[in-house]
Amino acid sequence: MNAPIDRPSRRDLLRAAANGFAMLPLAHLLRENGGLEGGADGCPHHAPRARNVIFLYMDGGPSTLDMFDYKPRLAQEDGKPFALPMEPTQFQNNGNTLGPRWSFRQHGESGQWISDVLPHLATQADRLCVVRSMFADFSEHTNANYFLHTGHGLQGRPSMGAWVGYGLGSDNHNLPSFVVLNGGLIPPGGIDCFHSGFLPPETQGSVFRMSGDPLANIRARELNRRLQRKKLDLVHALDDSALAHDGSCPELEAAISNHELAFAMQREVPELVDLGGESPRLLAAYGVDDEYEHTRTFARQCLLARRLVERGVRFVELTCPNTGHDRWDQHSRLEVGLEDNCRTIDKPIAALLADLEARGLLDETIVLFGGEFGRTPFAQGTSGRDHNPFGYTMWLAGGGFRPGTSFGATDEHGYKAAVDPVSIHDLHATILHQLGIDHERLTFRFGGRDLRLTDVYGKVVTQLLA
Repeated sequence: MNAPIDRPSRRDLLRAAANGFAMLPLAHLLRENGGLEGGADGCPHHAPRARNVIFLYMDGGPSTLDMFDYKPRLAQEDGKPFALPMEPTQFQNNGNTLGPRWSFRQHGESGQWISDVLPHLATQADRLCVVRSMFADFSEHTNANYFLHTGHGLQGRPSMGAWVGYGLGSDNHNLPSFVVLNGGLIPPGGIDCFHSGFLPPETQGSVFRMSGDPLANIRARELNRRLQRKKLDLVHALDDSALAHDGSCPELEAAISNHELAFAMQREVPELVDLGGESPRLLAAYGVDDEYEHTRTFARQCLLARRLVERGVRFVELTCPNTGHDRWDQHSRLEVGLEDNCRTIDKPIAALLADLEARGLLDETIVLFGGEFGRTPFAQGTSGRDHNPFGYTMWLAGGGFRPGTSFGATDEHGYKAAVDPVSIHDLHATILHQLGIDHERLTFRFGGRDLRLTDVYGKVVTQLLA
């Protein structure tokens, strides 16, 4: 007679298998949550200096000559014929030299030049790393927006936020890795500016609207959560059957992932968008109760951006509220349009930087400010500025970027990058570097090529780093 088999208990079996197959899903979960090194292609490739990005996207091309790039000669020659040869412009209605419409002053111990149109942001001068020598390859909004967001001037490539999510995964299974806070204006180029392109579909930006019901896209229609769970289980069973029959299908697998994420977001997002737990003093600092409605909108965006990175969202992008001036695209009435836009963003951004610093989040969060190009130092007509991709300003804060510094310069008229030019590819490479990603190694095989955010260009601008 055979000896009886000593069957292990379920607990014993799991304990014995702890170093085998049972650890595989745990490893996957830890990797997605940042608990293990090794996202796509072994990311992070080196020790990261930052974990998150907040992109303050100024749609339309702000006139940084009136905000950050002080040119005394431009002021001295205001109203005179422009002294340099002019490149072709969008509308070819070029006028005389147009000096800055606001006074500039030096701020902070660093002496950063910031104009009077941004009084609140000026108080944060010592936190800014200002790049005054940016240049881009396109002078038309749609192509320039694709180039800024995806490193390529045509539709179809993955956004920077999608690349970051693909490389590093998410730190929170209940929220997307890439969130877009829509203040009211989707830029020229549409939502493809936030698209996943050829990357896995779940890396594309999830757009949260700031007006109406922010939960409209994920709110359950079932009477209770149990009924919804049963419906999801049925859908998953059908999906699994289709996968078993047809094999791998990235689109279907992404749909399954998105269904589960939406289900999880129904628990997470209501608490996220509820600002009731924030102190009245902090809400006032952001401008949540400001008399100007567009300041209130952008204040909620900035505050939600902080709450999102607090909860592990990798990349948060803010779009502009509609102030009635066609974004930052001031082809005429520059003084009115730019002043209203600055009034919209000034107080909230200053509060965001101070709030991140106070919570110990600024060290690990890159804040990026800028648009797709700048504006001309000569007038369009008499009261506007045309598009100028040849030299303009963007700034960064936190995330290991050198605070209280400026880098590069445009010429004496602020027209073209003249000292230490920085391309969009360089900007992308440097941001990825701070996130622990080697921009040359984060690639995806598509169309017979190993494609990347920086294409075949870009270098890390080490002078920007602390």
